[in-house]
Amino acid sequence: MANNCESCEHYDYDEDYGEYVCKIDMDEDEYLQFITNKRNACPYYKYYDEYKSVQKQN
Repeated sequence: MANNCESCEHYDYDEDYGEYVCKIDMDEDEYLQFITNKRNACPYYKYYDEYKSVQKQN
């Protein structure tokens, strides 16, 4: 697992906030663990491969 949000599939631009945010719906306990960095890696990290969708089109 990794902590690089910029390469995560769930890290997306939110027009309401005007910035990139994590789109995972976490409960309060999960969010608290995430912001206090009690976990070594994000359990929701999923590498975003933009070429995956292109491969399916071919």
